[in-house]
Amino acid sequence: VQLQASGGGLVQAGGSLRLSCAPSGHTFRGYTVAWFRQAPGKEREFVAGIRWNSGSTAYEDSVKGRFTISKNNDRNTVALQMNSLKPEDTAVYYCAADRNVILSSMRDSRAYDSWGQGTQVTVSS
Repeated sequence: VQLQASGGGLVQAGGSLRLSCAPSGHTFRGYTVAWFRQAPGKEREFVAGIRWNSGSTAYEDSVKGRFTISKNNDRNTVALQMNSLKPEDTAVYYCAADRNVILSSMRDSRAYDSWGQGTQVTVSS
């Protein structure tokens, strides 16, 4: 499935941004959808994930309480609401999706076959 990510931008520390991920010509039903990020010189890391059918979610520790991943059944999209942003959140954010992600692999980027194009999030201090 092709994914379209949107919503990145430049924001001051403490501000908010909302990212959105949508599948092209497909539904997210049965998929696990996740957000990953990659900062310059660093490896891609898991940020948050959601299992579409159950709605269960998971977060990387540094974003717990600040970021919220959610699904919109009507719009068939997954959003990542990012509040209280910090300069260390600066990265390219990617959405990823796959139908065959087991729970223990949700945080592993290798478990996902479909990736969006990435959207830049820059948080200034």
